[in-house]
Amino acid sequence: MKYGYARVSTKDQVLDLQIDALKQAGCHKIFQEVISGSKVDRPEWLKLVGELKSGDTLIIWKLDRMGRSLHHLVTTVNNLVSKNIDIISLQDPLNTTSAQGRLMFNMFASLAEFEKDLIRERTMAGLKSARARGRMGGRPKGLSEKAKRTACTAEALYKQKELTSNEIAEQLNISKTTLYQYLRSRNVKLGG
Repeated sequence: MKYGYARVSTKDQVLDLQIDALKQAGCHKIFQEVISGSKVDRPEWLKLVGELKSGDTLIIWKLDRMGRSLHHLVTTVNNLVSKNIDIISLQDPLNTTSAQGRLMFNMFASLAEFEKDLIRERTMAGLKSARARGRMGGRPKGLSEKAKRTACTAEALYKQKELTSNEIAEQLNISKTTLYQYLRSRNVKLGG
């Protein structure tokens, strides 16, 4: 079965062009949504992936509709292809239904892996160079002055025992995990 996936990032954009092309390509069912591609949780995409079965074909308007980054796209395509699901991009040279199309995709995947390795090598070389000059990377140890003040307030509220941990975190506009980190930094005994 042929499935289509259409996505735009904002409400100002329209899906018509993608949907018309997907219908013309013979899609039996089209999933569509208005959501940023950077979002991990794209409900319609997740429904579509859950419905795809071995032998199905996924047709998209353009590769960037599927993935948040090149690495994410490569992972997504590899996962689908490993389940015997073919992928066709109407605007890109990707068609995993042919040996040539799979070769092209694997070349793109290799380039993406090469790019990731180059970035890692440059980062490591930069860190080594900085260490040689006496600079250490990473976040400074301890709490900032603002965090110390928030931790002091958190301690006072916690010791009053009038609010739950969730309520304190909400009132201070921090996560519950951060609240506990702040309390531990002030040597507050938790759970007592």
